[in-house]
Amino acid sequence: MPVIQIPSALRSFTDNQARVDVEAVTAGEALSALAVAYPSLRKHLYSDDGQLRSFVNVYKNDEDIRFLGRDATPLAAGDTLIIVPSIAGGLT
Repeated sequence: MPVIQIPSALRSFTDNQARVDVEAVTAGEALSALAVAYPSLRKHLYSDDGQLRSFVNVYKNDEDIRFLGRDATPLAAGDTLIIVPSIAGGLT
């Protein structure tokens, strides 16, 4: 069963869980299952048109899924998806 690692900035939407097990065979299915299990998290991951937000980076076992198969990236038992939201801001 794949696991999704939740960044600390989003844990308040997953009952403060750092890791969530999901039943999924692709990265897209895993993220969708996470959003179904924690509906208040959806708006932080997906835009209104249902696409993963551009500032949300997802890695499968340390490899960016944008360079693998995006949402179709296959998952196997023991794989870890890591959500890494981009942080912007600072002084200009």
